[in-house]
Amino acid sequence: MGVTLLQIEFFFALLVRISGFMWTAPFFGLRNVPFRVKVGFSLAMSIVMFYAIPYEPLEYAGVIGFALIIVKETLTGVILGFVANICYQILAFSGQILDMEIGFSMVNEMDPVTSAQVTVSGNMYSYAVMLMLMVTYMHHFLLDALIDSYKLVPVGGIELNPLIYSVVVKLIADYFVLGFRIVLPIVAAMLIVNSVLAILARVAPQLSMFVIGIQLKVIVGLAVMVVMIRLIPGISEMIFDRMMEAMREAIAYM
Repeated sequence: MGVTLLQIEFFFALLVRISGFMWTAPFFGLRNVPFRVKVGFSLAMSIVMFYAIPYEPLEYAGVIGFALIIVKETLTGVILGFVANICYQILAFSGQILDMEIGFSMVNEMDPVTSAQVTVSGNMYSYAVMLMLMVTYMHHFLLDALIDSYKLVPVGGIELNPLIYSVVVKLIADYFVLGFRIVLPIVAAMLIVNSVLAILARVAPQLSMFVIGIQLKVIVGLAVMVVMIRLIPGISEMIFDRMMEAMREAIAYM
């Protein structure tokens, strides 16, 4: 089977878009995933897509034209994975708010996924939703979104709209809204606890509200977290829906 130089160029354009997505998307772009696994999976997907997508020779003028096509293809994959990853990082933000309310904000640990200091609750939510992603085959939907991008944005036909920044701006606004919605039961419970402590401080000023408040917040916070475990499937669905919506909006500006 012969392979022409034009087909190699087409394959390389496929490879850079898929590689950009694999390096930035949730689940696939985890830092603890071996480098060779990412490269091998990107190559395997590129080979499959090479035979699945109708071949059309790339149109460009000179080396600079081909370089621009490669850069655009790479940016397409990186942007799709980046907007999906922002939605996933909402969970870490929610965990920080939760731990700040119940008094666990000083208990940080190293997250092997991002190599950053994260709170205990944020790590718990991240792994719980990641588990839901694997159980519900959501990572297959991420691959489907990447494959469908070739139907909407063919290889070499990318025209990045400068207004694509509006997708990220809107996503950052939803980042805070969704983050507070996830921990709203904890915030409401802590508001009630603080109100009770304020009343007790006026009624019995001889009591140390600082000592009582620390223990009471932890107990109430952990109790509400146990109840909130049943809400994790709903939280996962909300995150995944926003992830798919963000990827569709990003593709619309390409």
